[in-house]
Formats: sequence, C-alpha cells, structure tokens
Amino acid sequence: MNLFKRTKRTAVYLLIKLVACLVNVVPRRLAIFVGGWLGLTAWRLSRRDQHKTVRHLTLVYGDQLTHREKLTIGRSFFVNSGKNVVDVLRFKQHFASEIKPLVETDGMEHFVAAWNRGKGVIGVTGHIGNFEVLAAFIQSEGYDSAVIGRELYDPRLDRLLIENREAVGLTNIATTDSPKRVIGWLRQGNALGVLIDTDSHRVRGQFVPVFGRWSYTPIGQSTLGLKTGAAFVPMACLRTLDNRYKLVIKPAVEIEPSGDFDTDVYNVTLRCTRVLEEIIRANPDQWPWQHNRWRTRRPPPS
Repeated sequence: MNLFKRTKRTAVYLLIKLVACLVNVVPRRLAIFVGGWLGLTAWRLSRRDQHKTVRHLTLVYGDQLTHREKLTIGRSFFVNSGKNVVDVLRFKQHFASEIKPLVETDGMEHFVAAWNRGKGVIGVTGHIGNFEVLAAFIQSEGYDSAVIGRELYDPRLDRLLIENREAVGLTNIATTDSPKRVIGWLRQGNALGVLIDTDSHRVRGQFVPVFGRWSYTPIGQSTLGLKTGAAFVPMACLRTLDNRYKLVIKPAVEIEPSGDFDTDVYNVTLRCTRVLEEIIRANPDQWPWQHNRWRTRRPPPS
C-alpha cells in the first residue's frame, strides 16, 4: 500500500474515532442531527452515488418516479444512514438505556416460534434500515445471536465495529471463518443474522430475480440452514420519522422439499429474497440504491 492510501485510511479512522467520541458525550438528539448532517454532506459531495442511485431506481421503477423523486430517495437514504451509524457508535454507552427503548416490534411472535423449534434461526435481512440495531435488539431479548460480517478494508475500523457488536453481547463471525463454526452455532439452537442483498463474488451465490432482474445472490445461508434444519425468518429494523425504530419480523419461510438439494437452496433463497424485496419496496429510502445489485450478468443459457 502506498503512502497516500495509508495516510488517507489513517485520516478516515481518526475522523471516525473523533465522531464516535463526540456523539457519545452529547444528547442523542444532537448526535442524530450530526449524523444526519454528515450523511447529507456525503450525498451532496458524491455525484457518482447520485448518478448510480438514479440509474438503479430507473431500472426498477422506470418513469413511475420522477427524477426529483429518485434523488429524494437517495438523499433520504444517506441521511438515514448517517443517523444509523451514530446510533451504532453509541452502542457501548447508550444501547440499553437509550436505543433499545426506541425499538417497537411487529411480528416478534414469528421469531419466538422459530426459536422454540430448537434448531437455530437464520435472521434473513439486507442493508436496509439499521441491521446492527436489529441484531443487538434480538440479543438483548435473551436470544444468543451472531452476525456474519465481511471484514472492512481497514483492520482498525473492523476492530471498532466488532467491539461495538461485542459490547451488546453479539458474537461476530467473519466471512472467512470455517462453515463448521456457523453449523455448530446453529446446531446449538442460536440465532444468526445474514445479509443477502449484495452482488459479491467473495461469497458463493446464485442468480435469482430481484425487482424483476436476475441478480447474483448469496446462498451460503440457505445451504447451511437446510443442512442444520434452521428456520429462515426474514426481518428488518426500519427507522421511523421520529428517529425511533420499528423491527418488522415476517413468518418463517417454508418450502416443500423437492428431493434435489440444489433446487431447495434456490427456492429458499428466492422466497427469502421476495420477502425482503417487499420490505424494500415499502421503504425505498432505507436501502442503498447506489449499490449495483445487478453488476454480475447472468450467463446465457447453454
């Protein structure tokens, strides 16, 4: 790594540490304001993200949305994300006293029913709303939970994120960890949070339709869940207009076994993706449209 990159990464790390210190010593209302302002500033400075957001919203919605409406959705996502990051940075000192009381649940009975089966629960979600608060809340309710997280580009930032997770009792499992660790975790009857809405070749995937377009989608969670008998429970933690949270939990996804394991993996992944898509459509300003969900092209049939 050259000197410029090292210097840039160090500057970013120090800035985040400074923001973390700041937002932990001021009232949450002010911290949320700072987070929203930082998110808005990032949006205004990133023409590239604005362009990608409009392009991807156009792929999905066409002319159902005006250009201004698409920009508004993108801007709102960046503001929401800034606020979400601030709450995560406040986990160590303020989760139990300030953040958890702001979470309203809708469908918790679906999670409890899946948990009571005793074969583990895979909480299927995406980069929508505040997925870190989602995992922390489930853990705080007495359900041993782990999250699978991709390592950040800077080990110092990665450690900072893991420390925030561990501060609320979560177990962090890296994407580079052995599948045996995940299988063992589920077979103990625990919960595992996974994100299934990114196009990434760092994990094994398969093409399933997302918003009507073939999209490369992670399938590791489907494979391990079917092998262990774990329940697949779609969920999302959404930010509300008053800067509170609503944790939406859907009924467990069930499929009729086909007799072919690969087919079952596809069907589970498809069903989970469809439920997640419904949640995104209802809350488009809380999902990262700047991410190219359709970057990988599906090979033509042979």
